Amino acid sequence: MTANAKRFLQAMDLGAEAPAPAAPPREAKPARIRGTHIGGHFDRDFVKKFALLKIELDLDTSELIRRAIDELDARENARRAFGE
Repeated sequence: MTANAKRFLQAMDLGAEAPAPAAPPREAKPARIRGTHIGGHFDRDFVKKFALLKIELDLDTSELIRRAIDELDARENARRAFGE
């Protein structure tokens, strides 16, 4: 687990805001691509898992959701292709 992830978990357990990461800021991205918002309501454990994945993989929320859906779609397509 990275140092950023450990600090995040400690802050969540204390009910405080997560400290700013020590890493340099990401390079600026172009303006948000117009799209549709997808959201949900999740329990605290899921939120921690999601936040840790964002930190560990260095992805923003949209990138993490896209990666998860793309991987799930590929797995389901492969399962269907092999008749499972």
